[in-house]
Amino acid sequence: MLRLPYGTRVPMMGSALRRAIGPLAGYRKRAEENLALIYPQMGVIERRQLAEACCDNFGRTLIENYSWRDFGKNLSHTTPTGAGLAALEQAAKAKRPVIFVTGHFGNHEAPRQVLTAMGHTIGGLYRPMQNAYFNDHYAKTMTSWGGPVFAQGRRGTMGFLRHLRGGGMGTLLYDVSAPGMTIPFMGHPARTSISAAEIALKLDALVIPYFGLRLADGVSFAVEVEAPISLGTPRDMMIEMNARLEAQIARHPAQWFWIHRRWKDGKRS
Repeated sequence: MLRLPYGTRVPMMGSALRRAIGPLAGYRKRAEENLALIYPQMGVIERRQLAEACCDNFGRTLIENYSWRDFGKNLSHTTPTGAGLAALEQAAKAKRPVIFVTGHFGNHEAPRQVLTAMGHTIGGLYRPMQNAYFNDHYAKTMTSWGGPVFAQGRRGTMGFLRHLRGGGMGTLLYDVSAPGMTIPFMGHPARTSISAAEIALKLDALVIPYFGLRLADGVSFAVEVEAPISLGTPRDMMIEMNARLEAQIARHPAQWFWIHRRWKDGKRS
């Protein structure tokens, strides 16, 4: 795919996930099951269409992030908007740590690309893939641009904390099933990591949700930088983060990664 022109490879990878890989790998089926859980009144045809659109977005996101140089060029004219921009600038001037939080929605790397191009150095934590061969490629891609990126685990978390101390910036994704607390997400209990809240409280970091929304042409993005999350208990902070993501999903349901086993360990209500 990387041998193809960028404008060809992105929609082609989306089509491959939608038409072939998604159905064969079980992604489409899992997406339909999750959609049936959250939208029980939704018809079978609409669920199938949303699941296919989800797979298409997944494929586009995957190849975009592997094509990080071309992806950055494609985003070069994207101007971020939102109530969090002023708070971000204030934190940068005061050298206060900033944790950007987001979900697997649209393309979660689009905001980091845009803000990096504006001069910010944004690190992050990533979850290593189980397949060692794929993870080798994935890790190289994740660490080849922007700020320092660390693999999840004790060692990686300590490196991430060192990066944040003294005014660093980093990104955390919080919308996959992980050890932590069971917190409602879209009306059903879901295991949720509270790392973002705990680190923010430990370092007095500003927590800013941001999202990269895919536009109608399939390759352009709007980057929204939202107002900061209020510091409070870890549970209250994660509930507010979930609410921000839920609002984005309600507006653009096809752009969330329904293929994740988000509710696999919670009792479905």
